[in-house]
This record gives sequence, C-alpha cells and structure tokens, in this order.
Amino acid sequence: MHGADPPSPPRKVVDESEAVLRAKYLDYCSAQLAEILLYLSPDEIYLVAHKASRDAGAPGDVTYMTMMQVATEWLSSRVVLLPFEAWVEDYREHPDQYEAYIMGLWESDVGALRDD
Repeated sequence: MHGADPPSPPRKVVDESEAVLRAKYLDYCSAQLAEILLYLSPDEIYLVAHKASRDAGAPGDVTYMTMMQVATEWLSSRVVLLPFEAWVEDYREHPDQYEAYIMGLWESDVGALRDD
C-alpha cells in the first residue's frame, strides 16, 4: 500500500502493584502542582497564601513555608487532575508520557511501605 502509515510499535504495558501506582500517582500530582507554582511570582504566592489564610480564619502573618503549603493546598483544590483510576488506565497504556513528570518521590513512599 502506497502512503499507508507504518504499524505502531506495540504498547508497553505496565504491571505494577497498586501501592506503587498510588505512590507514582501522588508523585505525578505533586509534580503538576509544583510546575504551576513555578509560574506564580512570589507576590502572587503571597497574595494567594494570605487570602487562603484569611478565609480559613488564621491570624497574623504566615511564614514562607506556610505560604507554600497554603498556596499548594489552594492550587490542589482548583487544578483538575485525573482521578486515580483514570490515571492508572492511561499510565498503563502510555507510561513513557508520564515518567517525565514523575519526580521519583514515589520510591521513598514505596520503600517506607516495604519497611513496615
């Protein structure tokens, strides 16, 4: 056949335990939020953190660490990420598309589970 596309390479199927997949999913979600935080200026993070703190009824100034935690929580409630089940299905079909976004933090989570 002239002009036909070559056959696609076989998909790489990932067969991992649920604990590993959950750890990778949390790592992936964290990476997505961290990437968005990088786009916010320090002033925007400050404003987001102070607004969220006021809305929660927290008194006074907040530390930098608290600001980052509050901004992360605020983002996580507004950013739409795939639910775990949908993520697993897509990850199993296309793991290479996700591996670039997984920071490796999942390995310590799984290691802690094995130590228990």
